[in-house]
Amino acid sequence: MAAQFGRRLRKGAATTAVAAAAVAALSASQAPGVNDHGRQTAADATPAPETSASDGSSATGNSPYYTDLPPLKSPNPSPSTGPGPGGTGTTEAGIPATVLDAYKKAESALREAKPGCNLPWQLLAAIGRVESGQARGGRVDADGTTLKKILGPQLDGNGFALIKDTDDGAYDGNSTYDSAVGPMQFIPSTWAWAGRDGNDDGKKDPNNIYDAALAAGHYLCRNNWDLSDQDDLDRAILSYNNSREYLNLVMRWLDYYRKGTHEVPDGTGTLPDNRSDDGAGASPTPTTPGTTAPGSSTPKPNPKPEKPEKPVKPGGGTTPPKPPTTPPGTPSAPPTTTPTPTDTVDHLEDAGTAKLTAMAGDAFSKRISTRAETEAGKAVAKVRVRFTIVGDTDTTFTGGESVATVATNSSGVAVAPALQAGEKTGAVTVRATVVGRTVPGLDYKATVTERAADALARTGDAALTCAPGGEFANQVEVKATYNGAVADAVAATATLITSADDATANDKGPYFKDADGKTVRTLTGLKADAKGLLKLPKLYADDTTGTFLLRIATAGGATLTVELTVAAAETSSPSASASPSA
Repeated sequence: MAAQFGRRLRKGAATTAVAAAAVAALSASQAPGVNDHGRQTAADATPAPETSASDGSSATGNSPYYTDLPPLKSPNPSPSTGPGPGGTGTTEAGIPATVLDAYKKAESALREAKPGCNLPWQLLAAIGRVESGQARGGRVDADGTTLKKILGPQLDGNGFALIKDTDDGAYDGNSTYDSAVGPMQFIPSTWAWAGRDGNDDGKKDPNNIYDAALAAGHYLCRNNWDLSDQDDLDRAILSYNNSREYLNLVMRWLDYYRKGTHEVPDGTGTLPDNRSDDGAGASPTPTTPGTTAPGSSTPKPNPKPEKPEKPVKPGGGTTPPKPPTTPPGTPSAPPTTTPTPTDTVDHLEDAGTAKLTAMAGDAFSKRISTRAETEAGKAVAKVRVRFTIVGDTDTTFTGGESVATVATNSSGVAVAPALQAGEKTGAVTVRATVVGRTVPGLDYKATVTERAADALARTGDAALTCAPGGEFANQVEVKATYNGAVADAVAATATLITSADDATANDKGPYFKDADGKTVRTLTGLKADAKGLLKLPKLYADDTTGTFLLRIATAGGATLTVELTVAAAETSSPSASASPSA
């Protein structure tokens, strides 16, 4: 779906000037200020290098897409207009029921998971319309899985991007090259990290519209993009398919669906007719490994060859064309294949990554740097490096993703996004691999330590006293800090110790109560709140009087010892006897 597809392949010429004018008028009226597709001739087609979007990847591998424009009529449904396959006008606004439900559920899930993204379901609908005609008119089962697989052509570099197989044919049935898969047209290498389980069936299936719609939503919301901002919206759409024509088309459908839409029965949605590569549409069945998917064969020749324009002399008039230098019938020389930068990568090297350590909940201050090199050790630029967080951990990259793809710079170095530590402590592994090239991966080790505090202080100074067998009037509250900043969610223990020199739990004096009302003198599993505050449960006293010590300790070495006093209430001295009356 890359821009180069539009530049290489164009539709057959219009048969009349009137038809051409009508198409131009339609395009101009759909989106003021937005350019039309502007495709060039197939003569410009050359084998394509591996493509990459602004962040070094794209959801679809820049596969072909449907180019049908929204109709000029209002999208609001009319009572006299019924839905049906191949229909036009207001039926274009109808979205199959299950497909529409999937888009809206994905919007709801993203509103909770990433509220700052502001993802509208109409954007998913616009992309779904352009990618697969809303799952081929809503041909899905009750669970949202397409009745037949929707596959794009194999991305073998022949008029398309070059993306060699990354899933051993598991999703696309092709173990040589990748193809875009499913109603949202994810390539397998992207689905491997972007895939989601949108219908809670325990699987991540790119052929299921609930899974695919949720995955598309998370993909569009990565990088902390705010889709209510036009610049971020443009970046997100271009990252899905790196083509200006694609961006313009999706924006037209987004605007159309925002004006109104309605639900139609599954399987009755309108079907698109035209595709950016002039193929017959995405293949409904898997391709055979090593073959070209239906609709991805070489472009059809024009019925009538166009007459070449006569070259114009600088001073006017024409210059007769020069005779061909090659005798007619001579076969053209086979095109030479130039290795892509990816083909030259032999291995990955660490590019000076520092020790990776962060406290739970904090961002890592250092980032992973990897250099792609040839066998001779020469740096390779413009290579996509995928960083994947592996293992059982809730540590992610900034933005909440577990995978990030970054293109190497002119020095051959790819710098991963910053890591964000989760709550699970221990070792974390980040694996760097080359996209489209089978070379050994490079593992980086990061460590997440538990939350810590280096200082504790009481929030009040009221005396903590109690009569024997009574209840302390004031509860103990402390504030935890680390390097002067709030230490939120830090774990702590509280123990009524024997003495300043003996930290074992006392067997007499003040105590806490557990859930069953039993006496306990050690509390574990305590945790400060978001403001670093920790308020202990109520304290009680047995019949032993004296001064006692409560010690609070946190990870990181912070301790605080609080003094408690249990004493009998003072009795007032008897008043002087009254003087005898006169």
